[in-house]
Amino acid sequence: MEGSENLGRKIQHNNIVTDELLSKVNPENIELGKDFLDYLRSIDRSPNTIDAYAHDLNIFWVYLLQYCNNKFFIELSKREISKYQSYCLTEWKWSPARMRRVKSTLSSLSNYVESMLDDEFENFKPIIRKIENPVNEKVFTKTVFEDDQLQELLDKLVEKKNYDKACMLSLAMNSGRRKSELPRFKVSYFDEENIIYGSLYKTPEQIKTKGRGSRGKRLTCYVLYKPFKPYFDMWMNYRKENGIESEWLFPKKVNGEYIDEPMESSTLDSWAETFGNLMELDFYWHSLRHYFTTACSRSGLPDDVIQMLIGWSSLDMVSLYKDIEADEQFEKYFADGGIKKVEQKSLADL
Repeated sequence: MEGSENLGRKIQHNNIVTDELLSKVNPENIELGKDFLDYLRSIDRSPNTIDAYAHDLNIFWVYLLQYCNNKFFIELSKREISKYQSYCLTEWKWSPARMRRVKSTLSSLSNYVESMLDDEFENFKPIIRKIENPVNEKVFTKTVFEDDQLQELLDKLVEKKNYDKACMLSLAMNSGRRKSELPRFKVSYFDEENIIYGSLYKTPEQIKTKGRGSRGKRLTCYVLYKPFKPYFDMWMNYRKENGIESEWLFPKKVNGEYIDEPMESSTLDSWAETFGNLMELDFYWHSLRHYFTTACSRSGLPDDVIQMLIGWSSLDMVSLYKDIEADEQFEKYFADGGIKKVEQKSLADL
């Protein structure tokens, strides 16, 4: 999305928002949302944050159109905000985490009105924060990604020329690395001399993984060569064309300029929110660790090879991260009234 333009753009969020519905939204809400997003740009909020806020506001405006007589945001009551929260959770089946995120957007809008538009709306009270948040789910709801879902996301990112995001997503999909490890890859790790067996990039030095300071664990990391290479090339071509120089594959961006430091984890959090909005799913980087493990297993790699590929100390971790049902596992080994002979595959098959 592109900031305020999103408020009238052809988009659809779980069939909630359409062009036709947006055209009927209270013009006062559209204008307030546009002014708010413009303000966020003026204080140098990231484009990803602004995109996420625009996405949340579009949904909220349409809800007000359909269920609150197209009421102006300034005039809403606590009861109406509470009803919106209940509707999102019960009818749209939003997770508590997503609801809290959307309420954060509305709370930020309320703070903007209170602090910046107090001369226009003297009697406005920021009521959003007074509505109690839904309790977080005690059990982590895992998003299990399918190949076509992630490929569609990659295609969207490339279409938008978000080559850095596409490259990062592909790196996570094809390495199974943790979120904290992804920014620590260097450009030089992907030189041809680091390709082994024609199938894997092997980092020439170990990457810091879990733990703090000198006690942190370090591992040699591996990335599947064939599926990752196209997205690496796109990002590197973009960097070359735009003069982005850094030893880090994903350098940190400060005030619109890249510096020779690795990207911060907070940027990945912002990207995850963007990916979730594009997919209409809860996106977690850790889900790609499950995805990679599952893909390796489905391709026929033995569990002990997967263990070494990811760097786990225990073979039990492979079973924990494989998102494969028992019936699917059985299908590989049983057929025609007996046990099938299973052909082990190589890394080149991935």
